[in-house]
Amino acid sequence: MRELIRIGIGAFAAAALAACATVLVGHGEEGIPPGPPPAIARSAGGDEALPVIDAHLHVNFAGKVDPTSGLPDTRAELAAEMKRNHVVGAVAMAHAGDAYEDLSDLGVIQCVGLGAEVDAAALEADLAPGRYRCIKVYLGYVHRYAYDPAYEPAYRLAARYHVPVVFHTGDTDSTKAKLKYADPLTVDEVAVDHPDVTFVIAHCGNPWIESAAEVAYKNPNVVLDGSAFLVGDLRATSPEQIETYLVTPLRWIFGYVEDPSKLMFGTDWPLVEIGPYLEAFKRAIPREHWRAVLHDNAARVYSITTPSEAAR
Repeated sequence: MRELIRIGIGAFAAAALAACATVLVGHGEEGIPPGPPPAIARSAGGDEALPVIDAHLHVNFAGKVDPTSGLPDTRAELAAEMKRNHVVGAVAMAHAGDAYEDLSDLGVIQCVGLGAEVDAAALEADLAPGRYRCIKVYLGYVHRYAYDPAYEPAYRLAARYHVPVVFHTGDTDSTKAKLKYADPLTVDEVAVDHPDVTFVIAHCGNPWIESAAEVAYKNPNVVLDGSAFLVGDLRATSPEQIETYLVTPLRWIFGYVEDPSKLMFGTDWPLVEIGPYLEAFKRAIPREHWRAVLHDNAARVYSITTPSEAAR
């Protein structure tokens, strides 16, 4: 299987991913991707609602329409989308300096965002009481590599409090970002040097999905989230674009890592609506692994106990 996957890897990258890392799309009712309506994921047996955890979204709640997706960036909209798609939990990525808002009633846990400098005392004050349950490092936006010594205090605290560290990797939406710092290959160094910390490569390093998949395949303490391969209004996006830039890359990643525990569902809401992204994600993953990828992996990585988990 491994050799079959490796054959033609360069051809796929050239054909499917060279055009761009992220596609911004408009709005409308045409071009709805094929498949079942984006309502509730179904279990492998198809008889019951499958619980979902969105492992990557944002909760700044600007109270305005997001210019990328056209979605209202509000708590009410997030709650409605979660309910509509049976999303029983989520992981919110804060930026450095963001105000904290308790969203436990929605099942949302939060990652504290780091800037260029790490205030170890302040970070520990956020982690110790469990207010934040993961750490987010914005590679590319911050001009430091994952292995920069400035982040060592954060990695030590992650080990002490048993919380994962999430790296932004791949494409950015800022012209001031420097992409060399966002290369997912650099995560290999910290994974090796900190085997007692779980690291998450957000966005699967898109467009450098081959590097991200290899780092996750090689390192037992690295997992991937598949958020933001496409952003915007997927209902107005052609099925061909969705297949090329979202479904096919995720299908390749899942096959390459050869481990259903290595990939987590995520969207990057409010940049994209949860339902259509979920339906496209399901087309990339074999049905028998939906439960792991759409729920169980995030529950394990982020120590989330959802109503579904409590009942098991």
